Amino acid sequence: MNSLQEAVKIVFEKCLAVKPGEKVAIITDKEKEPIADAFAAYQPGITKLLIPISDANGEEPPKEIADAMIQHDVLLLITKRSLTHTTATNVASKTARIASMPGITQETAKRTLAIDYEQLAKINSKLAEILTRGNQVTLTTKLGTNLSFSIARRTAKPDTGILTYGMIGNLPAGEVFLAPVEGTANGKLIIDASMAGIGKLQEPLEIHIKEGLISEVKGKYAEQFNQKLLSNDHRNVAELGIGTNPKAIITGSVLEDEKVLGTCHIAFGNNSFFGGKVNVPFHVDGVITAPTMIIDNKTILDCGKLLI
Repeated sequence: MNSLQEAVKIVFEKCLAVKPGEKVAIITDKEKEPIADAFAAYQPGITKLLIPISDANGEEPPKEIADAMIQHDVLLLITKRSLTHTTATNVASKTARIASMPGITQETAKRTLAIDYEQLAKINSKLAEILTRGNQVTLTTKLGTNLSFSIARRTAKPDTGILTYGMIGNLPAGEVFLAPVEGTANGKLIIDASMAGIGKLQEPLEIHIKEGLISEVKGKYAEQFNQKLLSNDHRNVAELGIGTNPKAIITGSVLEDEKVLGTCHIAFGNNSFFGGKVNVPFHVDGVITAPTMIIDNKTILDCGKLLI
């Protein structure tokens, strides 16, 4: 395992390629401030901006923080809840490159950031090409997942960890994702690894989906999850993602869990910033292990084994 200092160095020098004179800011909260301080110590002059801990992933930061974000060339979002799918981050990305690291821990940083980014880019680019050309997805698992939906005319995004001008990306990196066509998802999901806002699951969460919306939730965590589903937009099947980071493991933090090689994840809520039509201050991912995924007539994942 690498040191945290090595991980910080990789982020600034490899992933973000920070240049002399660029304005860098870290957005953080009280829970993640200690690890944010480790990143802020990389070089003098990095601005640290504190926000309250959000109630949900995708909740907008305070206006003064959103205003400050657009004044910087490089942003690191090191927070408990995700700011990735927010208007503030989307607006700031027009003039900055942004690394979003919701829920990151020292262990995750040390374990998952020192990877072969060139090889990751090759795999992710190939996967993104397959998804972008695809029309229909069927997702199954031995635990009972059986979900199908359209991805026709939707563009997949490869999360390679190399963030250039105008980009938003997670660190650690290692996923390919897109927005399924709204209203087309039907079937059942068995989320067995982790769920954003809940963490590592002691028993699976069963989610039934009809015409692109959650229709029923069953299991130990059903009541907790249902409390977050305030509208049909919250119930929207927002994202399909495939994990490709060879060093990621299931920890209970979706930031890392959704990157585990051979897993997939389905998210609900907001997808307006990556090709979808639903804009709501809510985005939660559920991670599934050992999936089989067929795109049109081509098997991409076979019980968790990536077949490209």
